[in-house]
Amino acid sequence: MKIKDIIARQRHSISFEFFPPKDKEGEDKLFEAIRTLEAFEPTFVSVTYGAGGGTLKNTRQVIARIKKETRLTPMPHLTCVDQSKEELTAILKDYIFIGIENVLALRGDPPSGAMKFSPKNGLCYAKDLVQLATSFEAFSIGVAVYPEGHIEAPDLDTDLLYTKEKIEAGADFAITQMFFDNRVFYNFLEKARRIGIRVPIIPGIMSVTDIERIKRFSLKCGTTLPAQLVQNMENAASADEVRKIGIDFATRQSEDLLSNGIRYFHFYTLNRAEAVTEILRNLNLKQRLEPVKAAVSKGPATPVGECA
Repeated sequence: MKIKDIIARQRHSISFEFFPPKDKEGEDKLFEAIRTLEAFEPTFVSVTYGAGGGTLKNTRQVIARIKKETRLTPMPHLTCVDQSKEELTAILKDYIFIGIENVLALRGDPPSGAMKFSPKNGLCYAKDLVQLATSFEAFSIGVAVYPEGHIEAPDLDTDLLYTKEKIEAGADFAITQMFFDNRVFYNFLEKARRIGIRVPIIPGIMSVTDIERIKRFSLKCGTTLPAQLVQNMENAASADEVRKIGIDFATRQSEDLLSNGIRYFHFYTLNRAEAVTEILRNLNLKQRLEPVKAAVSKGPATPVGECA
């Protein structure tokens, strides 16, 4: 089923992101996590895609297995960097063949070691890939957005104009890069509304259980880590204490979003179920979102994350 239709019907969403493991052992562990998280009845799950198509085979394998072995709605990530229109067309046709109806369209990063992009046949940006996917009339298409602005953009306002171009090219919804200050997200939503972006914007939540790993991620993508969170984790006496600090932070962050009208949540799992499970149970999130579905028939106000 298409994600845009599910979201339109439910008016709320819980979703999870996974990455394709490198070997069979990793894949088996991933599917243990997937089966655990399936109990929360997510709207969809996404599977990432390596730079320059570096994990295409593994991404497809995981997506196909999710579709075959679970009740979940899978969405592969797809990037256009260093791939020709013909190559991308073949990938999209293959996804249609195996019954995939959703795709997250991204520009992507250059392959490891490359200093610049190598666009082929004019597919330089995510909006180009959105246009290509839209031409099949077979997919619900998501795109990435950046509450603090893309690391290569001169400022947030400029980046939002590029975001609007992706939406206008045919995207149905957007998922944010991880962020840790909700004020940044609320500001982003306000600016998005102001320039006419109307699609659902789903906040991406990361549970920090390994501070050094998240430092590397944040540096690469330009996300600001709260100094107090970093200090607390670096001063923690044990890995268990670090884990507790991270889960408590993500729980409080999600609680604030929920209290401010957000009804869409996308969790970056790092292929582990434990931390996300604790956060969802702390929040009782699934049960708290369900009443919104019942209220839709009475004509509720549009959820904040929908950019009315």
